[in-house]
Amino acid sequence: RGGLITEWLCNGKEILYFDLERFRDKDKSIRGGIPILFPICGNLPDKFFLLGKSKYFMNQHGFARDSSWKIDFLEDENAVKLSFFDNSETQSMYPYAFFISMEIQITINSLKLKILIKNLDKKPMPFSFGLHPYFNVTELRKVNLSGLPSSCMNHNNLLDHKTSNQLKNLHEGIDFLVEPYDTVTLFDLVTGQRIELKQEDPMNLTVVWTDPPRKMLCLEPWTSPRGSLITGEKILVLKPGSHQILRSHLLCY
Repeated sequence: RGGLITEWLCNGKEILYFDLERFRDKDKSIRGGIPILFPICGNLPDKFFLLGKSKYFMNQHGFARDSSWKIDFLEDENAVKLSFFDNSETQSMYPYAFFISMEIQITINSLKLKILIKNLDKKPMPFSFGLHPYFNVTELRKVNLSGLPSSCMNHNNLLDHKTSNQLKNLHEGIDFLVEPYDTVTLFDLVTGQRIELKQEDPMNLTVVWTDPPRKMLCLEPWTSPRGSLITGEKILVLKPGSHQILRSHLLCY
């Protein structure tokens, strides 16, 4: 398993949903924690993209969540740093040289993440980046989401829908993309727990996803929509030697 936050205790409660049995089965994708999504968010049509005349195949959400990262403890006892360089395996899927580091700082009621992505290649490097937090909920019928715009894109049919209609089906399973105003808030009506995802450009898209009967809800900050490596929509591009800093802030109350 690769880049992944598995636990977050806040006010004595475990905030993150985590399926340990599935995690131990390497033939299955992870369900839980906060996986790292790079260099794509979502999937690619037919699982490949073209660069020149060459096809490069890549699974959903890229390879960062399945790759080995280095972990370093920072001077701040409440912070760690994850780092990851390209290698022969990543080059077979994504022919770019790069470096990624992610600093994770824990405060009393928050996780602050600072991500640095650097292009070490001699050609421009297109990419997307995202996080995939799984949050524990008591009952999908008894949660409230605020901070979302009135319309969204349904990932199941790639059509625009009313966000309010999608939210009525949390207990049946939903998967949609929005560009929030600022902060998205998840409120558990049973426990009174509130989780906030603070948006910061360019990681200012949010995916809302549920997978019943699992008692969890995902609020995922993305830089770019599905297929952007092909369509170019909101894709980030780094010039050779340049870097991009991304930030995400999660709070619990």
